[in-house]
Amino acid sequence: MRWTGWAAAFAVGLAAAFVVQSWVWWQGDPHARGTDTNALWARHQWVGDPHTDAEYQALAGLLRQNRISDVFFHAGPLEADGSVPPAKYAHAGELIAALRKYAPGVHLQAYLGQIRAHDGVGVLRLQDPAVRAGILRTDQAMLAAGFDGIHYDIEPIFYDDSAFLTLLDQTRTLTRARGALLSASLEQLTLMPAAQPALRLIPRSWGWHAPARPTPSYLQKVADRVDQVSIMTYDTGLPLQSLVGRHFAYHTEQTLKLIGDRVTVFIGVPTYAPEFDWAEDLPTALRGVRKGLDALDRRPARPYGVGIYADWTTTPAEWARYRALWPSPSK
Repeated sequence: MRWTGWAAAFAVGLAAAFVVQSWVWWQGDPHARGTDTNALWARHQWVGDPHTDAEYQALAGLLRQNRISDVFFHAGPLEADGSVPPAKYAHAGELIAALRKYAPGVHLQAYLGQIRAHDGVGVLRLQDPAVRAGILRTDQAMLAAGFDGIHYDIEPIFYDDSAFLTLLDQTRTLTRARGALLSASLEQLTLMPAAQPALRLIPRSWGWHAPARPTPSYLQKVADRVDQVSIMTYDTGLPLQSLVGRHFAYHTEQTLKLIGDRVTVFIGVPTYAPEFDWAEDLPTALRGVRKGLDALDRRPARPYGVGIYADWTTTPAEWARYRALWPSPSK
């Protein structure tokens, strides 16, 4: 029992030292500037509902003012067979035509997502070739509607998910033939790659399931198949801003080191108030991303920036904070 007590005290001491060191590290101001390559996840109503010309102009102005290069317009969700009823994106053509006029050069992507069938939960059986064929037909319809690319947000995607890689290979054939973009959202890197096989064995019925965190090798496999990767870095659950900032800094640095020379990377930052993440907010995330950039030995060969989640939770005040805290390279 004495050794158990000593071990517990040692672990508590290490944790306390890490918290203190993180607070000290957090005090220094970042030096890295923002970029002109940034993404925005946008609500379904833009493609599902009619809008006035003034509303399209206002959206275009927001994109230009905030240096948004890519918008992921929610056009799904995917049905179990991989389809999306055309009525759900009935106004996509109007949106695309307006933004071609008012925000030329911005990449307009169809954001397609669904919960992956896994362990008795979810909708999309991605391992079924017929389902993947249905998704590809949906992709064709989205590109025919005028979208510049396809953005997948299918969750969960585990470290050994060969079906998702197959879908990416099949989609890349389609997008390259059309001169379109292919992008994908993934969770942040796992901190314990070797533990992933064991964690996967824990059934959901126990009340907890392993998070779908990609290993470094899996992230590289995805990056080799797409044009852009967005990392869903938010929902940290950490209690202190210094720890939240360290989380964003770590994943910015590690992700860009791994795939920043292969593919465009967006580090996802939140503009909403997570239910339990009282220390996580947009200013903390942006500061963390910039400190992660400071830690790099060199800048990546490919473009990089932040991905803002989401347009329906971002207020004018938060857009102003974003511009202040993610400064233009020209400033």
